[in-house]
Amino acid sequence: MSRYAKHMQKLSAHFDYESAAHALGHRHIAGVDEVGRGPLAGPVTAAAVILDPNNIPAGLADSKALTAARREALYDAILTSAQCCIAHASVEEIDQLNILRASHLAMERAVAGLGIAPDHILIDGNLIPANLKDRAQAIIKGDAKSLSIAAASIIAKVARDRIMVDLAQQYPGYGWESNAGYPTKLHQSALLNLGVTPAHRRSFKPIHKMLYQDKSVTP
Repeated sequence: MSRYAKHMQKLSAHFDYESAAHALGHRHIAGVDEVGRGPLAGPVTAAAVILDPNNIPAGLADSKALTAARREALYDAILTSAQCCIAHASVEEIDQLNILRASHLAMERAVAGLGIAPDHILIDGNLIPANLKDRAQAIIKGDAKSLSIAAASIIAKVARDRIMVDLAQQYPGYGWESNAGYPTKLHQSALLNLGVTPAHRRSFKPIHKMLYQDKSVTP
């Protein structure tokens, strides 16, 4: 195997973490990921996925590395073959709790909503939500390493993107159907011209400044 092939192999999501958990006696291993910490608008969304080891959809990878069409196809394949739950924390909860705690709340809700209670949980990142600490393992860049977390990243990404497309119909002009609420130039320009909507996160600095200090939306 070439050095490049070995390098790419290290970057590919695999089932090693899940297999190690199975070897310790855990039967149901859930991968958990969230999407939507950075946008100025919309909820934060999490997904929990328990893959069937005998029926893992081909091509699972970090959602950020996939095309929108490929994510959509894998979304359907994952829902068909695995135990999945999608959960959210609302804009109001984000503003009340802060984005980190709200994202952890969404993760906890996703795990709680699974049809099968997981014995062990693999979470993307370096922090574990408080209510999951007794049975979870944090994996930095886990969406690129664990197939279960990669599957969760795809489910969460597609689900939240669809929510933002719906919100774009309610509040046109901000470009949410394409920017998912992130602070693109179009989004920032629309904030100046159209103002703040109920779907905007008022605790986020650009929105807070615009509402309470001045009209700037510079991050």
